[in-house]
Amino acid sequence: MAAGGAVAAAPECRLLPYALHKWSSFSSTYLPENILVDKPNDQSSRWSSESNYPPQYLVLKLERPAIVQNITFGKYEKTHVCNLKKFKVFGGMNEENMTELLSSGLKNDYNKETFTLKHKIDEQMFPCRFIKIVPLLSWGPSFNFSIWYVELSGIDDPDVVQPCLNWYSKYREQEAIRLCLKHFRQHNYTEAFESLQKKTKIALEHPMLTDLHDKLVLKGDFDACEELIEKAVNDGLFNQYISQQEYKPRWSQIIPKSTKGDGEDNRPGMRGGHQMVIDVQTETVYLFGGWDGTQDLADFWAYSVKENQWTCISRDTEKENGPSARSCHKMCIDIQRRQIYTLGRYLDSSVRNSKSLKSDFYRYDIDTNTWMLLSEDTAADGGPKLVFDHQMCMDSEKHMIYTFGGRILTCNGSVDDSRASEPQFSGLFAFNCQCQTWKLLREDSCNAGPEDIQSRIGHCMLFHSKNRCLYVFGGQRSKTYLNDFFSYDVDSDHVDIISDGTKKDSGMGKGI
Repeated sequence: MAAGGAVAAAPECRLLPYALHKWSSFSSTYLPENILVDKPNDQSSRWSSESNYPPQYLVLKLERPAIVQNITFGKYEKTHVCNLKKFKVFGGMNEENMTELLSSGLKNDYNKETFTLKHKIDEQMFPCRFIKIVPLLSWGPSFNFSIWYVELSGIDDPDVVQPCLNWYSKYREQEAIRLCLKHFRQHNYTEAFESLQKKTKIALEHPMLTDLHDKLVLKGDFDACEELIEKAVNDGLFNQYISQQEYKPRWSQIIPKSTKGDGEDNRPGMRGGHQMVIDVQTETVYLFGGWDGTQDLADFWAYSVKENQWTCISRDTEKENGPSARSCHKMCIDIQRRQIYTLGRYLDSSVRNSKSLKSDFYRYDIDTNTWMLLSEDTAADGGPKLVFDHQMCMDSEKHMIYTFGGRILTCNGSVDDSRASEPQFSGLFAFNCQCQTWKLLREDSCNAGPEDIQSRIGHCMLFHSKNRCLYVFGGQRSKTYLNDFFSYDVDSDHVDIISDGTKKDSGMGKGI
C-alpha cells in the first residue's frame, strides 16, 4: 500500500524499442529494417522473405529485458496476398531457448491488429530479450511472406523486470531439477531420486500422482488405483481438463408417430433451403417451403413435440393469400402474439426481372390461420432488397424484427456500378411491427474495424432479450469463410467483438 492508503499504481505498459537482430532471408529492397517504420501508403515499406519455404523468421532484440505483453502488426493500405494468414511468435532471454507466446493470423485488410502475448507462467510475469516472428502461411498461395510494421509494448521498468527475471531464473532451475527427478525415477535410481528430492525440497508432481505411481508401478495394486482415481474425480482434479475438451454432438433420429393409412402425403418430404421455427410454449415446430431438387415448395407444416406428429396446415400457402413457393428464405416467430414472419427467397438467374425481384414480406397468425401481406416490396418501404441466406430475429418485448446480412439478388446483365460483378450483401435492418416501418441500422462494411459490421450469408444470429443484444457468429463473404463472433447492442448501436476469429483458441471452425 502507498502512503495515505492509496493502492500502488499498476506498472505502465509502453512501447518497447527494439532492433533487428537476425533474419532468415529477404528479397530485393524489402529489408528487415523496414518493419521499424509504419508507412501503410508505401508498398515497398516491408520485409519480404526470399521464399515461402520454412523456416522463415525475424528475430527482434529488445534494448533491455522486458515483460512483452502485446504485439501490433501494421499493414498496407489495401489487401495484399503476402499478408500473414498464419504465424507464430516466440520469446525468451536468449535465442536458443524460446517459449511460444502466440499462434494466430492476420486478417487480409488494412487495419492494424494487436495481439496479447503469453507473458505469465503460473500467474507470474516472465521477461524476454528476444522476440522471434515465424510466418507460416500467406493469404496468397505460394507467395512470399511480408511484414509491414511491428510494434511491441509491455513493461521495461527495471524495478518490475528484475524481480521477474530473478523468479524466472529460479523457475528454470526448479524445472531442470524436476526433469532430473523424473529421469531418476523412470530408471529406478531410487537413491539418487530420494537424495536430490531431500536436498532440494522440490516436489516432482502432485501428491496424488506420486501416490498413483507408488500403487500402480511399484505395488501393482489395481484396486487401490481405481479408488484413487475415483477420489480424484470427486475432488475435482479433472475439472479443468474436462472443461477444455471439445463438445461432441450426440444425435438421435426423431421418427414421427404414424397413423392408420399414414403415408408420405401426411408428413413433409425431403428438401433443402427450408425454414423452421419453434413455439416453445406449445412445443410446436413450424416448417415452410424449401427446394425438393426440382422445384420450390409452398407447403406449411406443424410438428407437435408432445404428440410426435406432423400436421399439414397448407399444401400451397399462395392459394391462401400467403407467400409463394420459395427456398433460402427466413422466418421468425413472435411467441407472445403467436405470429410468424417470413422474408426473402432465392430466385434462379433465368427468372429474375424487375418485377420478380420485389421483396415481399408476410405475417402468419397462428390462432386465426390467416396470412397477411405486410409489404409487396420492402426495399420500396425503406427495408432490405430481395435477399437470401440472411438471418432474422424477433424482439417480442419491443415488437421489433431485426434482419442482417444475406446476398442481394440482382437482374441479369444489370450494370449498377463498379461493384456489379461482385456479390452485394444486405446490411442490418429493424422492422417495427406495430408501426410497420423499416429502419436501416448499419450498412454493409468491407472494413473490419472495431465498430464495423461485415455482412455475410449463412451465419448464425440470436437475440438476447435480457442483454438486448444481437449475437452473430460465422458465415461466408464472397470466397472467405468467417469465424468471428460479435454482439450488437440494439439500444446503443454499439458493436462488441467477442472473438475476431483469428486466435488459436477461437473455438468453432470456420463455415456457414
